[in-house]
Amino acid sequence: MPALSFETFPPKSLDASFHLWDTVRALTPLGPRFVSVTYGAGGSTQKLTQEAAQTLCKTSGLPVAAHLTCTGQTRDEVLRTAKRYLAAGITDLVALRGDGTDGGHFAPVSGGFANSIELVTALSRSGPFKIRVGAYPDGHPDAASAAQNIDWLKAKIDAGACEAITQFFFEADSFLRFRDACADAGITAPVTPGILPVANWSRTKKFAQTCGTPIAAHIATAFDRAEREDRAELFALTQCAELCDTLLAEGVDALHFYTLNRPDLTLKVCRALGLVPQTSALHVA
Repeated sequence: MPALSFETFPPKSLDASFHLWDTVRALTPLGPRFVSVTYGAGGSTQKLTQEAAQTLCKTSGLPVAAHLTCTGQTRDEVLRTAKRYLAAGITDLVALRGDGTDGGHFAPVSGGFANSIELVTALSRSGPFKIRVGAYPDGHPDAASAAQNIDWLKAKIDAGACEAITQFFFEADSFLRFRDACADAGITAPVTPGILPVANWSRTKKFAQTCGTPIAAHIATAFDRAEREDRAELFALTQCAELCDTLLAEGVDALHFYTLNRPDLTLKVCRALGLVPQTSALHVA
């Protein structure tokens, strides 16, 4: 059985707080190795992320991985946040460069980390953290080449990261080629595929465009047709389950799901894969 992990995002309202808790509660029976709490776009929701991560750590009984980015903060501010996480019992971090505060290109603030390698290096020296980093099977938008994309990941691993979690992708070959390239480059740390069950096709297309994830014409056509024929959820379930099944058949032993605080489709994908929850008393509000 593959190891599972799930990404959530912090709530911005009381109702959203209940929804986040319901999401975590629904996914807990699957026995995740950790649940992560992300920052919003451009480094927004930093305080909300910190509050949500610490609350989940206290109440969920699950390992919680808190996101930290370079965006909009000085080095000292980032490291103070890391120390607060450590004091709260959170030792799992997801360290990312982040995007610009206005949604544009990243630029460090005065006294801030210039990139994710600097961030990982400092975090690895500041406490007993388990640091995970991002990886990009289809290439990071700022990478000049596929080789540079791999070299940058290796540098983050060498700086102290223990695992990489990829950006989402639509075709298994994207990940498998990337995994092979990482191995050829001497990267021995686990590279875990990030999986996005497509609960909203229009929103997913915008996500993909923002992060540079290509969508093959046949996949876009199939999703468009499924929406027109009012079977979008069924097709999304089939597409995601087939993607995961192919990865598992190729030796992948861990999956990281981007839930968008909507656990239903993720649960259905896991059930389709035969990953039965540890209890039948499962309720999704």
